[in-house]
Amino acid sequence: MDVTRTTAIVLAGLLATAAACGGDDDSSTSGDGGAKDTSPPSSVIDPGDAASYKPQLDPADFVATVDNPYWPLKPGSRWSFEGTDDGEVERIEVVVTDQHKEILGIQATVVRDTVKDEEGTLIEDTYDWYAQDKEGNVWYLGEDSTEYENGKAHSTSGSWEAGVDGAYPGIAMPADPTVGKSYRQEYYKGEAEDVAEVMKAGAGPETVEAGTYKDLIVVKEWNPLEPDVVEQKTYAPGIGVILEEKVEGGEGRVELLETTIKP
Repeated sequence: MDVTRTTAIVLAGLLATAAACGGDDDSSTSGDGGAKDTSPPSSVIDPGDAASYKPQLDPADFVATVDNPYWPLKPGSRWSFEGTDDGEVERIEVVVTDQHKEILGIQATVVRDTVKDEEGTLIEDTYDWYAQDKEGNVWYLGEDSTEYENGKAHSTSGSWEAGVDGAYPGIAMPADPTVGKSYRQEYYKGEAEDVAEVMKAGAGPETVEAGTYKDLIVVKEWNPLEPDVVEQKTYAPGIGVILEEKVEGGEGRVELLETTIKP
């Protein structure tokens, strides 16, 4: 996933409860009522072991609103970015729609992410799907993505949906993004395997075109399918992503130009 496609993703953290993300059921029972061990399964915590990554989500553990302070998705909110990817200038518009899509029995918020070139020609049009659990973790449940060439639809190869064809959801932003936490943002073998780690918390200030922000979260992201490419994203509270930079494997930078956050 390149630096522009991950603007709306982004695609973080350990999961707070087994109820929100049980793996293969190997939990034990106690002798005083048969209560299950609710510690998070190691298959979810360890992003390096793709073979055992099988989070199972319970719709009852999810809430209607995505209001994580570092990933607020109130319908009508929008973000405008400008980026360069290996010298190519692109404009990215991200809008939280009032639509929902049911995935794994969960009502996911639909976010539209469009990428255009310097002349305004559409390059990519993506609908991302997010939902928040009761603990405040924001889950990424997939995307419907179309790439364009010369104004015509060219490929939908980046699309995937949790629960379809072996794809699993990941975390876009954890309830508690503390330094050192690593996580899978998505998992669709051979297609979407982004992994991330929280590098800094309480960082800043950082100035971009939209303003100066502090109390920032800085996240490193990489994809085992492209091991030479590493990106870094910076999140501001109440805003979300304000800056993306490709730190290995080429040159790329995306910064926030302006935003409208609905209360």
